Amino acid sequence: MTAAERDVVVVGAGVVGAAIARDLTRYDLRVTLLEAGPDVGAGTSKANTALLHTGFDAKPGTIEARLVRRGCELLAAYAGRVGIPIEPTGALLVAWDDEQLAALPGIAERARRNGHTDLREVRPDELRRREPHLGAGARGALEVPGDPAEAELVPLAFDGQVAGIDRLRARALAFPAFVLDDVADLKAPIGIAHPLVVAAAVAGLGGRPADPASLVEHEDAVLARLDAAAAAAGEVVRPHDDPDPARRVARRILQRLNGMGKWGGYHTEFAHLARGFAGNDRKLAEAVGEALLEAGLLAEKPSVGQRHVFLNPRRAADIHTLIERGDVPADLKLPQKN
Repeated sequence: MTAAERDVVVVGAGVVGAAIARDLTRYDLRVTLLEAGPDVGAGTSKANTALLHTGFDAKPGTIEARLVRRGCELLAAYAGRVGIPIEPTGALLVAWDDEQLAALPGIAERARRNGHTDLREVRPDELRRREPHLGAGARGALEVPGDPAEAELVPLAFDGQVAGIDRLRARALAFPAFVLDDVADLKAPIGIAHPLVVAAAVAGLGGRPADPASLVEHEDAVLARLDAAAAAAGEVVRPHDDPDPARRVARRILQRLNGMGKWGGYHTEFAHLARGFAGNDRKLAEAVGEALLEAGLLAEKPSVGQRHVFLNPRRAADIHTLIERGDVPADLKLPQKN
């Protein structure tokens, strides 16, 4: 890579550099983010005070006052989207001498000019009740509601989103769409229940595709979308509408495991196969699970104390045909519902 091949090179993947690079990737630009450290946010950004500042005390009318307030709004919204917890603790500006006490009204007036009208004075007796561990000699304070506290946003945001990804086997690249303009051999994911399609559906529902708990949380809604897509694609009978009880259960089990990416070494507990089935269908699901194992559509991972199963990649064609069209392989002997 040479400088001539890049439109923008951002040096430093701290909170400012990473934010700039992230925003620029939305435009028709060739962007590269350079970082000398071993990870993003490993320098000054990581040694922050864990405060998302509202900018109440910035000089009114300055660029700082405008950008700090806007940055607080944007970062709070981003934290909500990606699941970073923010605690609106508020803040107390404590005055320890006459000079500091006399400065508090001016700070409050500056805050009001910046649009923060909810600051209030806290007298010494109330301050001691609220903060009994505060050292002796406090003359009073100014309460600043809503200054939220957060914990090392950059590494938390990064690690929180990739926690479920095997970093030795996967990496993500972000780049503008024009990079692929001359690429002719890209193909869409094959199959309505392809894991990438399911991941997009989970993300569209506000979930986090890399988080197994989020997959479970949105499972019913995702399966409903898959069923609708299957109907639109002309599948013979959707899994949920299959009139044969055992075949319906088998297709739903395989559809769920396929959607959650449970192929090869990515497994789930055998007991989870019956999840989502009620009444007699629950017992039927257990029997169907055994039949799927016996036929080799599912494989079992040796473990102590629990049974773990996964979709057999060698039977991928049969699995997809059963899910999408209801065609039962000759070696699959499904139980009959009593």
